[in-house]
Amino acid sequence: MPSLDQEILDAICSLTEGGGWLFTVTATWGSSPRPSGSLLLIDRAGHQTGSVSGGCVEEDLVERVRAGAFPTDRATPLTYGADPDQAARFGLPCGGRLDLLAEPVLAIDQWRRLRERVAARATLERRLCLTTGESSLHAAPADAPFRYEEGRILARGFGPAWQLIIIGAGHIARFLTPIAQSLGYRVVICEPRVDQRLGWDLPESELDPGMPDDVVAVRADDPRSAVVALTHDPKLDDLALMDALGSRAFYVGALGSRRSQAARRERLLGLGLTPEQVGRLHGPVGLDLGSRTPPEIAVSIAAELIRVRSGAV
Repeated sequence: MPSLDQEILDAICSLTEGGGWLFTVTATWGSSPRPSGSLLLIDRAGHQTGSVSGGCVEEDLVERVRAGAFPTDRATPLTYGADPDQAARFGLPCGGRLDLLAEPVLAIDQWRRLRERVAARATLERRLCLTTGESSLHAAPADAPFRYEEGRILARGFGPAWQLIIIGAGHIARFLTPIAQSLGYRVVICEPRVDQRLGWDLPESELDPGMPDDVVAVRADDPRSAVVALTHDPKLDDLALMDALGSRAFYVGALGSRRSQAARRERLLGLGLTPEQVGRLHGPVGLDLGSRTPPEIAVSIAAELIRVRSGAV
Protein backbone atom coordinates (compact mmCIF):
# COMPACT_ATOMS: atom_id res chain seq x y z
CA MET A 1 0.00 0.00 0.00
CA PRO A 2 1.72 3.19 -1.14
CA SER A 3 1.67 6.28 1.05
CA LEU A 4 0.03 9.49 -0.15
CA ASP A 5 3.55 10.95 -0.37
CA GLN A 6 4.52 8.17 -2.77
CA GLU A 7 1.37 8.71 -4.86
CA ILE A 8 2.07 12.44 -5.10
CA LEU A 9 5.72 11.85 -6.01
CA ASP A 10 4.79 9.26 -8.66
CA ALA A 11 2.32 11.70 -10.19
CA ILE A 12 4.83 14.58 -10.14
CA CYS A 13 7.51 12.46 -11.78
CA SER A 14 5.14 11.52 -14.60
CA LEU A 15 4.84 15.20 -15.59
CA THR A 16 7.01 17.22 -17.91
CA GLU A 17 8.75 20.32 -16.57
CA GLY A 18 6.09 22.89 -15.69
CA GLY A 19 3.31 20.46 -16.51
CA GLY A 20 1.39 20.88 -13.28
CA TRP A 21 0.94 22.77 -10.02
CA LEU A 22 1.44 21.51 -6.49
CA PHE A 23 -0.84 23.06 -3.87
CA THR A 24 0.19 22.90 -0.21
CA VAL A 25 -2.01 23.78 2.76
CA THR A 26 0.05 26.36 4.66
CA ALA A 27 -2.46 27.30 7.39
CA THR A 28 -6.08 26.79 8.41
CA TRP A 29 -8.49 28.59 10.72
CA GLY A 30 -11.71 27.18 12.10
CA SER A 31 -12.90 23.77 11.02
CA SER A 32 -10.77 22.23 8.28
CA PRO A 33 -10.87 18.71 6.80
CA ARG A 34 -7.16 18.73 5.85
CA PRO A 35 -4.22 19.78 8.04
CA SER A 36 -1.29 22.02 7.17
CA GLY A 37 1.16 20.26 4.87
CA SER A 38 -1.56 18.47 2.89
CA LEU A 39 -0.86 18.29 -0.83
CA LEU A 40 -2.83 18.41 -4.08
CA LEU A 41 -1.29 18.01 -7.53
CA ILE A 42 -3.23 19.23 -10.58
CA ASP A 43 -1.81 18.74 -14.06
CA ARG A 44 -2.60 20.94 -17.06
CA ALA A 45 -5.49 18.66 -18.05
CA GLY A 46 -7.07 19.04 -14.60
CA HIS A 47 -6.27 15.56 -13.26
CA GLN A 48 -5.92 15.54 -9.46
CA THR A 49 -3.78 13.60 -6.98
CA GLY A 50 -4.25 14.28 -3.28
CA SER A 51 -6.51 16.77 -1.55
CA VAL A 52 -6.34 20.11 0.27
CA SER A 53 -9.93 20.57 1.41
CA GLY A 54 -11.86 17.35 0.99
CA GLY A 55 -13.63 18.77 -2.06
CA CYS A 56 -14.48 22.34 -1.05
CA VAL A 57 -12.01 24.21 -3.28
CA GLU A 58 -10.56 21.57 -5.61
CA GLU A 59 -13.01 22.30 -8.44
CA ASP A 60 -12.13 26.00 -8.39
CA LEU A 61 -8.41 25.17 -8.41
CA VAL A 62 -8.86 22.88 -11.42
CA GLU A 63 -10.69 25.64 -13.31
CA ARG A 64 -7.93 28.11 -12.51
CA VAL A 65 -5.19 25.70 -13.61
CA ARG A 66 -6.97 25.06 -16.91
CA ALA A 67 -7.35 28.81 -17.40
CA GLY A 68 -3.60 29.38 -16.84
CA ALA A 69 -4.25 31.57 -13.81
CA PHE A 70 -1.06 30.68 -11.92
CA PRO A 71 2.47 31.89 -12.71
CA THR A 72 4.78 29.26 -14.20
CA ASP A 73 7.98 30.59 -12.62
CA ARG A 74 7.19 31.20 -8.95
CA ALA A 75 5.02 30.09 -6.03
CA THR A 76 1.81 32.00 -5.34
CA PRO A 77 -0.05 32.25 -1.99
CA LEU A 78 -3.84 31.80 -2.06
CA THR A 79 -6.59 32.22 0.51
CA TYR A 80 -10.09 30.76 0.59
CA GLY A 81 -12.67 31.85 3.13
CA ALA A 82 -11.23 35.31 3.78
CA ASP A 83 -14.79 36.61 4.16
CA PRO A 84 -18.14 34.95 5.00
CA ASP A 85 -19.43 35.15 1.42
CA GLN A 86 -16.38 33.34 0.05
CA ALA A 87 -16.55 30.74 2.81
CA ALA A 88 -20.20 30.09 1.95
CA ARG A 89 -19.45 29.92 -1.79
CA PHE A 90 -16.82 27.22 -1.41
CA GLY A 91 -18.56 25.35 1.38
CA LEU A 92 -15.86 25.87 3.97
CA PRO A 93 -17.37 24.66 7.25
CA CYS A 94 -17.95 26.80 10.33
CA GLY A 95 -16.48 29.97 8.88
CA GLY A 96 -13.18 28.25 8.16
CA ARG A 97 -10.28 29.76 6.26
CA LEU A 98 -7.76 27.94 4.13
CA ASP A 99 -4.35 29.26 3.04
CA LEU A 100 -2.52 27.54 0.17
CA LEU A 101 0.70 27.87 -1.75
CA ALA A 102 0.44 27.20 -5.51
CA GLU A 103 3.80 26.01 -6.83
CA PRO A 104 4.61 25.15 -10.47
CA VAL A 105 6.26 21.75 -10.75
CA LEU A 106 9.87 22.46 -11.67
CA ALA A 107 13.23 20.72 -11.05
CA ILE A 108 11.87 17.31 -12.07
CA ASP A 109 15.26 15.63 -11.51
CA GLN A 110 15.17 16.67 -7.87
CA TRP A 111 11.64 15.30 -7.48
CA ARG A 112 12.84 12.01 -9.00
CA ARG A 113 15.70 11.81 -6.50
CA LEU A 114 13.21 12.42 -3.71
CA ARG A 115 10.94 9.64 -5.02
CA GLU A 116 13.86 7.20 -5.19
CA ARG A 117 14.88 7.93 -1.60
CA VAL A 118 11.32 7.58 -0.30
CA ALA A 119 10.97 4.27 -2.18
CA ALA A 120 14.07 3.13 -0.27
CA ARG A 121 12.23 3.99 2.99
CA ALA A 122 14.13 7.21 3.71
CA THR A 123 12.49 10.36 5.06
CA LEU A 124 13.64 13.66 3.60
CA GLU A 125 12.63 17.29 4.05
CA ARG A 126 12.14 19.39 0.93
CA ARG A 127 12.77 23.08 1.50
CA LEU A 128 11.50 25.74 -0.91
CA CYS A 129 13.01 29.21 -0.60
CA LEU A 130 10.20 31.62 -1.42
CA THR A 131 12.52 34.53 -2.16
CA THR A 132 14.66 32.74 -4.78
CA GLY A 133 12.38 29.87 -5.84
CA GLU A 134 15.18 27.36 -5.23
CA SER A 135 14.46 24.03 -3.54
CA SER A 136 16.71 21.55 -1.74
CA LEU A 137 16.53 18.14 -0.02
CA HIS A 138 17.70 17.38 3.53
CA ALA A 139 17.75 14.37 5.86
CA ALA A 140 14.83 14.47 8.31
CA PRO A 141 13.26 12.45 11.14
CA ALA A 142 10.13 10.39 10.48
CA ASP A 143 7.96 13.02 12.20
CA ALA A 144 9.57 16.10 10.64
CA PRO A 145 7.17 19.00 11.33
CA PHE A 146 5.70 21.08 8.55
CA ARG A 147 7.10 24.63 8.48
CA TYR A 148 5.93 27.70 6.59
CA GLU A 149 7.19 31.25 6.95
CA GLU A 150 5.34 33.56 4.59
CA GLY A 151 7.65 35.02 1.97
CA ARG A 152 10.62 33.04 3.25
CA ILE A 153 10.44 29.25 3.35
CA LEU A 154 8.21 26.20 3.03
CA ALA A 155 9.59 22.94 4.46
CA ARG A 156 7.78 19.60 4.34
CA GLY A 157 8.89 16.07 5.12
CA PHE A 158 8.33 13.25 2.63
CA GLY A 159 8.51 9.65 3.75
CA PRO A 160 7.44 6.08 2.99
CA ALA A 161 4.22 4.39 4.03
CA TRP A 162 4.00 3.31 7.65
CA GLN A 163 4.75 -0.41 7.77
CA LEU A 164 3.75 -3.23 10.09
CA ILE A 165 5.72 -6.48 10.03
CA ILE A 166 3.80 -9.32 11.68
CA ILE A 167 5.70 -12.46 12.64
CA GLY A 168 3.35 -15.41 12.21
CA ALA A 169 0.31 -15.91 9.97
CA GLY A 170 -2.06 -17.03 12.73
CA HIS A 171 -5.58 -16.05 13.78
CA ILE A 172 -4.62 -12.74 15.40
CA ALA A 173 -2.70 -11.74 12.28
CA ARG A 174 -5.84 -12.34 10.19
CA PHE A 175 -7.76 -9.79 12.24
CA LEU A 176 -4.89 -7.36 12.77
CA THR A 177 -3.99 -7.12 9.07
CA PRO A 178 -7.18 -5.39 7.80
CA ILE A 179 -7.30 -3.10 10.85
CA ALA A 180 -3.71 -2.01 10.28
CA GLN A 181 -4.37 -1.50 6.57
CA SER A 182 -7.34 0.72 7.38
CA LEU A 183 -4.96 2.82 9.53
CA GLY A 184 -2.63 3.32 6.56
CA TYR A 185 -0.06 0.59 7.25
CA ARG A 186 1.57 -1.53 4.62
CA VAL A 187 1.40 -5.03 6.17
CA VAL A 188 4.10 -7.68 5.70
CA ILE A 189 3.46 -11.16 7.12
CA CYS A 190 6.69 -13.00 7.92
CA GLU A 191 5.94 -16.71 7.99
CA PRO A 192 8.74 -19.25 7.38
CA ARG A 193 6.48 -22.24 8.23
CA VAL A 194 5.09 -23.77 5.03
CA ASP A 195 1.90 -25.15 6.62
CA GLN A 196 1.00 -21.73 8.05
CA ARG A 197 1.58 -19.97 4.73
CA LEU A 198 -0.73 -22.22 2.73
CA GLY A 199 -3.98 -20.76 4.03
CA TRP A 200 -2.99 -17.09 3.93
CA ASP A 201 -5.15 -15.29 1.39
CA LEU A 202 -5.75 -11.75 2.68
CA PRO A 203 -5.55 -9.17 -0.12
CA GLU A 204 -2.96 -6.38 -0.29
CA SER A 205 -0.78 -7.95 2.39
CA GLU A 206 2.65 -9.33 1.49
CA LEU A 207 3.65 -12.82 2.61
CA ASP A 208 7.40 -13.14 3.19
CA PRO A 209 8.73 -16.71 3.73
CA GLY A 210 12.10 -15.57 5.09
CA MET A 211 13.39 -16.20 8.58
CA PRO A 212 12.16 -13.52 11.01
CA ASP A 213 15.58 -12.11 11.93
CA ASP A 214 16.51 -11.71 8.26
CA VAL A 215 13.19 -10.10 7.37
CA VAL A 216 13.32 -7.64 10.28
CA ALA A 217 16.98 -6.75 9.68
CA VAL A 218 16.34 -5.95 6.01
CA ARG A 219 12.87 -4.44 6.15
CA ALA A 220 12.22 -2.86 9.56
CA ASP A 221 15.24 -0.70 10.36
CA ASP A 222 13.49 2.64 9.94
CA PRO A 223 11.33 4.83 12.21
CA ARG A 224 8.15 4.27 10.19
CA SER A 225 8.12 0.52 10.84
CA ALA A 226 6.60 -1.56 13.63
CA VAL A 227 7.20 -5.24 14.44
CA VAL A 228 4.74 -7.53 16.22
CA ALA A 229 5.72 -11.13 17.05
CA LEU A 230 2.71 -13.47 17.26
CA THR A 231 3.93 -17.05 16.71
CA HIS A 232 4.16 -18.17 20.37
CA ASP A 233 7.37 -19.94 19.28
CA PRO A 234 10.48 -18.51 20.98
CA LYS A 235 12.70 -19.85 18.20
CA LEU A 236 10.89 -17.56 15.75
CA ASP A 237 9.70 -14.67 17.92
CA ASP A 238 12.99 -14.18 19.78
CA LEU A 239 14.97 -14.13 16.54
CA ALA A 240 12.78 -11.32 15.23
CA LEU A 241 12.83 -9.43 18.53
CA MET A 242 16.61 -9.48 18.78
CA ASP A 243 16.92 -7.52 15.55
CA ALA A 244 13.80 -5.39 16.05
CA LEU A 245 14.81 -4.13 19.50
CA GLY A 246 18.16 -3.00 18.15
CA SER A 247 16.61 -1.34 15.12
CA ARG A 248 15.00 2.07 14.54
CA ALA A 249 11.48 0.58 14.45
CA PHE A 250 9.15 2.85 16.44
CA TYR A 251 7.24 -0.06 18.01
CA VAL A 252 8.15 -3.64 18.92
CA GLY A 253 5.61 -5.95 20.56
CA ALA A 254 5.27 -9.64 21.37
CA LEU A 255 2.34 -11.87 22.26
CA GLY A 256 2.44 -13.78 25.55
CA SER A 257 1.49 -13.70 29.22
CA ARG A 258 3.33 -11.61 31.78
CA ARG A 259 5.14 -14.72 32.98
CA SER A 260 6.27 -15.66 29.46
CA GLN A 261 7.30 -12.05 28.81
CA ALA A 262 9.48 -12.04 31.92
CA ALA A 263 11.18 -15.24 30.73
CA ARG A 264 11.58 -13.75 27.26
CA ARG A 265 13.24 -10.63 28.64
CA GLU A 266 15.72 -12.77 30.55
CA ARG A 267 16.51 -14.73 27.38
CA LEU A 268 17.03 -11.55 25.36
CA LEU A 269 19.35 -10.11 28.00
CA GLY A 270 21.28 -13.38 27.97
CA LEU A 271 21.62 -13.11 24.19
CA GLY A 272 23.43 -9.81 24.50
CA LEU A 273 20.73 -7.14 24.25
CA THR A 274 21.08 -4.20 26.63
CA PRO A 275 18.49 -3.42 29.32
CA GLU A 276 17.55 -0.29 27.34
CA GLN A 277 16.88 -2.33 24.21
CA VAL A 278 14.85 -4.94 26.09
CA GLY A 279 12.96 -2.11 27.80
CA ARG A 280 11.56 -1.09 24.41
CA LEU A 281 9.54 -4.32 24.19
CA HIS A 282 5.77 -3.97 24.49
CA GLY A 283 4.79 -7.23 26.10
CA PRO A 284 2.17 -8.39 26.64
CA VAL A 285 1.48 -6.73 23.30
CA GLY A 286 -1.39 -4.24 23.03
CA LEU A 287 -3.27 -2.01 25.44
CA ASP A 288 -4.84 -3.71 28.44
CA LEU A 289 -8.48 -3.72 27.28
CA GLY A 290 -9.37 -7.04 28.86
CA SER A 291 -8.96 -8.65 25.42
CA ARG A 292 -9.38 -12.41 25.19
CA THR A 293 -10.34 -13.39 21.62
CA PRO A 294 -8.17 -12.95 18.49
CA PRO A 295 -10.21 -10.00 17.17
CA GLU A 296 -10.13 -8.29 20.57
CA ILE A 297 -6.37 -8.77 20.84
CA ALA A 298 -5.97 -7.37 17.32
CA VAL A 299 -7.93 -4.26 18.35
CA SER A 300 -5.75 -3.82 21.44
CA ILE A 301 -2.57 -4.04 19.35
CA ALA A 302 -3.90 -1.49 16.85
CA ALA A 303 -4.87 0.81 19.72
CA GLU A 304 -1.35 0.65 21.16
CA LEU A 305 0.16 1.36 17.73
CA ILE A 306 -2.01 4.48 17.54
CA ARG A 307 -0.99 5.62 21.02
CA VAL A 308 2.75 5.10 20.49
CA ARG A 309 2.79 6.59 16.98
CA SER A 310 0.89 9.68 18.10
CA GLY A 311 3.27 10.20 21.02
CA ALA A 312 0.52 9.90 23.61
CA VAL A 313 2.72 7.82 25.96
